[in-house]
Parts: sequence; C-alpha cells; structure tokens
Amino acid sequence: MEDKEILTKIREKEYRETGFSLLVKKYQQRIYWHIRKMVIDHDDADDILQEVFIKVWKGIDKFREDSSLYTWIYRIATHESLNYLNRKRRRSMFSLDDVNQELSRKLDQSSHIDGTEIQMKLQKALLKLPDKQRLVFNMKYFDDMKYEEISAITDTSVGGLKASYHHAVKKIEEYLTRD
Repeated sequence: MEDKEILTKIREKEYRETGFSLLVKKYQQRIYWHIRKMVIDHDDADDILQEVFIKVWKGIDKFREDSSLYTWIYRIATHESLNYLNRKRRRSMFSLDDVNQELSRKLDQSSHIDGTEIQMKLQKALLKLPDKQRLVFNMKYFDDMKYEEISAITDTSVGGLKASYHHAVKKIEEYLTRD
C-alpha cells in the first residue's frame, strides 16, 4: 500500500488504527534493522522501535509531507537511537571505549547476528567509529541510501556526509588490515 493511502486512512478517524497498523507493518522491519545496527542489542532495539512508533502515532497529525513518510520515520528512529546511546554513555561511569567494548561483547553473544569472521570483524570495526560516522556508513553502505536521502534524515549537508563516510571507510580499512 502506498504511503498516501496509509496517511489517508490514518487521518480518517474510523480507520486511524487500521492505517497505523498498515504503517507499522510496512516499516517495522526496516526501521528495526536501522536501529539495531546502531545499538547492537536486540532488546534495546525493540524498546527503541516501540518508542519510535509511539512518537509516530503521537506526531502523525503534524506530519506535513515535506519529506516522504519513510524519511520522517527514519529521522525519528535515528534521533531515538543516538539519544539512547548518549543516555547510555552519560549514565554509565565508563568511557566511550568501555561502552563500545560492551556493545562488542553483546555482538559476540547475540543469537540474532550470525556471520562469517570477516562480517563480525566489520561489525566490531563499526563499533569503533563515532556514532555519526557509523550512522552514515550504515545508511550508505548497508541501506544503499543516496546522500540526499541521508541529508534529509540527519539534517547534515551532503558534503559533510561524504566526509563522514570517507573517514568511516578509512577507519574501517585500518581496523580490518591491522592484524
């Protein structure tokens, strides 16, 4: 179902819940994996996903359609993921490296992530990146998004995104070729 049809249903009082269910069904998996790549842990990703859809539910009437529905939801998910990571760092008495080590440990223990040795090494390399670089890399490399789409989601210039992606690739290459 097209986004316009979903929005029409949501905006009709008697079909609001049906329309919202269609929206969740359409975007839930893609948004979950976007969040999961940032926070690593399945339970944390599930919690954040719920928060995202609660915010979507509460804010859907204010959605002006300046961007696509997907971009709007993706932006909310991105902000919620980054806010979660920032809260986690502030709450912990650990350094950034300690938090990244915890995420790496969760990656090793996760039953939801399987992969070859090189895939696991890539995931660990991604955890070494600053959040913004990891976000840009994930969106460009894994989600195959165009810089213009990423720009709309992150409110960052295309030039800034290209620089972030370039730095991320260089850091990942260094990490992968270290041994």
